[in-house]
Amino acid sequence: MDSPSAPEPVPDSTADDSATHEPSTGTAVDHASTAAPSADKTVNGPSADEPTAEATAAEASSAEPAGDETRTDSSRSEQASQTPQTSRASQTSRASQTSQASQTEQAQQAEQTHSPARTSTPSTPDAAEASAGQDPSVVRARVAPGEPDSASTEPSATSETNAPVTPARVAPREPDSASRKPGAASETTAPAPPASPTPPTANESSSERTSEFVALKPDLPPPPRPRPDDSPRPAAPPPASASASASASDEPERTREFAAPPRVDSDRTMALTRPPAPEAAAPATATGSGGAAEPPPPLDLLAQLTNTPPKAETLGRTLGRRIKIWGTLAVLLAIVLVTVQALRPLPTPTLKLTGKSGYTADGGALSLPWPSEGQAVVDINGLGHMGSYGEMNPLPIGSVAKVMTTYLILRDHPLKSGDKGPSIPVDQKAQDDYTNGVKEKESVVEVKAGQQISELEALQAVMLPSANNVARLLARWDASTEEAFIKKMNDTAKELGMTKTTYTDASGLIESTVSTAEDQVKLAKRAMADPMFRQIAKLPSYTSTTTSGGGTLETARTQRNFNKLVPLYGVVGIKTGSTTKAGGNLLFAAEKTVGDSKQLIIGAVFGQHKPNIIETATAASKSLVLAAGKALRIETVVKKGEVVGRVEDGLGGSVPVVAAKDLTVPVWSGATVDIKLTDGGKELPHSAKAGTEVGTLTVGSGAGEAKVPVTLQSDLAEPSFGAKLTRIG
Repeated sequence: MDSPSAPEPVPDSTADDSATHEPSTGTAVDHASTAAPSADKTVNGPSADEPTAEATAAEASSAEPAGDETRTDSSRSEQASQTPQTSRASQTSRASQTSQASQTEQAQQAEQTHSPARTSTPSTPDAAEASAGQDPSVVRARVAPGEPDSASTEPSATSETNAPVTPARVAPREPDSASRKPGAASETTAPAPPASPTPPTANESSSERTSEFVALKPDLPPPPRPRPDDSPRPAAPPPASASASASASDEPERTREFAAPPRVDSDRTMALTRPPAPEAAAPATATGSGGAAEPPPPLDLLAQLTNTPPKAETLGRTLGRRIKIWGTLAVLLAIVLVTVQALRPLPTPTLKLTGKSGYTADGGALSLPWPSEGQAVVDINGLGHMGSYGEMNPLPIGSVAKVMTTYLILRDHPLKSGDKGPSIPVDQKAQDDYTNGVKEKESVVEVKAGQQISELEALQAVMLPSANNVARLLARWDASTEEAFIKKMNDTAKELGMTKTTYTDASGLIESTVSTAEDQVKLAKRAMADPMFRQIAKLPSYTSTTTSGGGTLETARTQRNFNKLVPLYGVVGIKTGSTTKAGGNLLFAAEKTVGDSKQLIIGAVFGQHKPNIIETATAASKSLVLAAGKALRIETVVKKGEVVGRVEDGLGGSVPVVAAKDLTVPVWSGATVDIKLTDGGKELPHSAKAGTEVGTLTVGSGAGEAKVPVTLQSDLAEPSFGAKLTRIG
């Protein structure tokens, strides 16, 4: 059998078995003496009419073979001993026990057939037990009190054999008090049978066979044995039917012992079977498993042994668990933050001015020779406003409007020094404007339809002799129509901040073209920044290619500049303009050398109506140019080595910067100039040695700009690791 299920227990003999002995034989053989050590019977206790161990041993020693008639019929004796076993197996449905008993019976019958005759012995309870002990499949069991022994219900029988009988040793019987106690549970020791029983040989009897001893688990102590005086003897055995029913009713109350597992091939295993609770006893099955509880699976047993109940939840454990979880998350977040902060690109260092941002020269306000009427303004280009005169209200400016026309042509069609530019065809409108201009006493230059005039010559004609007809020709050439060009003029005026200026024609002849001295000074500063504009504006005259060479001003080959100040007193331009409505107007520019720099004086005198209006405006402009040049002087604004700013690394670190040399600036009495610290368009380093040039200290702009380099006062170091970690943004 594959499963180590316990065989059906066999009822033990009681003291009443003495009735089955036959005194005629003279010999009683106790077959229990030949049983294997593993099948020893556990006796619950002696009774009054049951022979003791010494009496049984003496009787066995005095027995002698008596011939064929005294031989015990082993087959009938075994059948008598098997009767209660069969009944018990039927009650508990253990088919495996019946099969094992049948195999044992067949093996013994075969032995009787081929063995010599043996001495017949009376069929006693001990003999039945001994016979059952020869087979490992026989199970010893305690019988509840009052249950009749099956061996006493049948007459003893004898059998004749041909083999001589070997005297058997009679094992001393232990007192079995449990079998005499009413209601005591039966104990079963059930060694499993081998896979296939080996039949006895010719020279070996069934009484001489020994069963194989299978040791139980060493750490399981044997069950305690009750004392003999604790087993009360029943008054009278109940009938067989009552015994059977009592045995069946006591079946759930049996206390099962741990049985040795069956041997499968050469592998020996031991199984631990726990006694089930009476109410949970499993019914017998056809496989012979009986009511024995199956051992739990190994994994379940391991879980029962290793699993421990969780500890009681407390506030301390809850806080500890949360601290572990959130602490771990905080550590991970800190690691990520440190890594990101350390690997982030460093911010670009910046240069910041910490010294004075401006400088005011000593002395009071400067007094200049202003005109008696109109408007006047004087500026030092790049340094500031020197002074002004009059209300800056829009007024007609005449030909001064041609400054915007020339500026736009050079801006959109720039020329290089020595380059005349593209040729411009003269249209009929330009010729007609010349003819009509002579009649109206306008300033015009002779041109004829079909002629070609260069851009450079056309600009010279507009700026020096102030040719109205050529100005309109350039407007049509640039924007296709004069109206489109006029729109461009007004848009540019807004871009330059000329808020009080309005253009209505490209020549300025129309009195609706108005502006102020301040607005035109703004335009002049921008126009004088173009080298070609300055080159044209400072010319005293040019040679015309379109004129006939006549004796009149309009037909002369040499066309002269209407600004009579050029090239006197350092005057380099710019443009005159006069009409009856506008009066005399002059936008001028003069160069003045101050110290090591050349400063540009730009001013305007508008609205001069005293005759001769153009000469009055020219004289007033001359006075202003001379007075402004005289008022300019050099002063040291910043000394060498003076701290003017610092380099900031963007993470809280900074290094001071100092001026590399003295900064001298042209100023005038009471003048205020702005000071700026710039990096000069270069990217600042993250680390550098002391004395490294890192920027420029600048005063003014344009032509009047003055600047000196600045250097590091000490070493510039890269931000520290701590600064990298703590930076924000």
